[in-house]
Formats: sequence, structure tokens, C-alpha cells
Amino acid sequence: MSPIQEQLVALGAVFEAAVLADKIARTGQVSEASMGCMLGSLLARDPKSTLDVYGGDDLNLRDGYRALISSLERNPSALQREPLRYSLAMIGLERQLDKRGDMLQVMSSRLDQIQQQVEHFGLVHDNVIAGCGGLYQDTISTFRQRIQVHGDMRFLQQPNNAAKIRALLLAGIRSARLWRQLGGHRWQLVFSRSKLLKELYELTRS
Repeated sequence: MSPIQEQLVALGAVFEAAVLADKIARTGQVSEASMGCMLGSLLARDPKSTLDVYGGDDLNLRDGYRALISSLERNPSALQREPLRYSLAMIGLERQLDKRGDMLQVMSSRLDQIQQQVEHFGLVHDNVIAGCGGLYQDTISTFRQRIQVHGDMRFLQQPNNAAKIRALLLAGIRSARLWRQLGGHRWQLVFSRSKLLKELYELTRS
């Protein structure tokens, strides 16, 4: 994979997390495989490649790629407005998190505990999702900037769905961090659109 494709895998995962959060908020449903891919990315230690963070392939990131493509193409009829809003918010929150070494340490030790839960219960168990959601609440939710998720109150008010959404936002911020570590910048989304789209079309065809 080229460096720009590695970046796009991570950025696609930010958008994937946003798409899934939006799906839960609107329908209360999300596939276990998609949820597992995002939760697994939070716990990936020493991955050999960017794809390894997401389970070794990008099959579960395809909806994220599509949402990213619709944002870069600027086609009003295809634009997924809420996922775009959530994605940009996660990228912004990651920049704030980067300045908080204390919070990053808390997150690291809490993720170690969550890893032990995974070994005991399995990756997509309610306890693991609650642990990730709780970690988001205790850290990212304390920033002044908040992500307001819109949807159907019947689904948003269910504690399990709220925990899933928070866990996904946490995973999205983790992917935003990876994207930046791989050399990704917000200005690319404005000034390098055609280049990014060309690479994304390649990724979605492969």
C-alpha cells in the first residue's frame, strides 16, 4: 500500500465509525462484524500495517470509504451529512486529546483493562462495549466541544445503544490519531480532493 492509501484506510475508519454511530442512532441496528472491527481497532497493539489495525483487511471499512467519497465529491444528493459532521468533530477532538498526555495515559491503562474483559467475554460483549463507552464518557466527553448525535429518541435512549455510539466515537478518534500519525492533515480534504478521490476509487475497486 502507498503512504496515501495507508492514510485513507485510517481516515476511512474515522468515517466508518461515524456511519455506524449514525446507523445506530437512526435504526438501532449495526452488524456485529462492523462493530467488532471498530472495537478491535481500539485494542490493536504493535500492528504490522495499517490494515492490521482493522483485522487485516478493509472489508468492514467500505461504508466509511463511501461516506468519505461522497464528502470529497461534494455531490449534494449523495452527501451523508451527519457522518461528515461526526467525522470532522472526531478529527477536531483528536487534536485536543493530543495535548492531554494525562488523559492519554488514563486511556491506555483503561484499554488494558478492557483487553482483559475481551479475553474473558469476547470482543462485542455488552460489558466490553460498556467499558469502551464509559472510557469515552470519562475522557473525551469532558472536553467543551461535544459531539451531538442526532437520530430517533427510541434508539438513542437505550443505554446499550448509547454505549455503542460512545464506543464508536472513541474508535473513530483512535483512527483520527492514526491518520494524523501517518501524515494526514485536514487541509488535504480541501486541497488534495482529486488525488484522494483517485486513490479511494482504487481502494473501493480492489
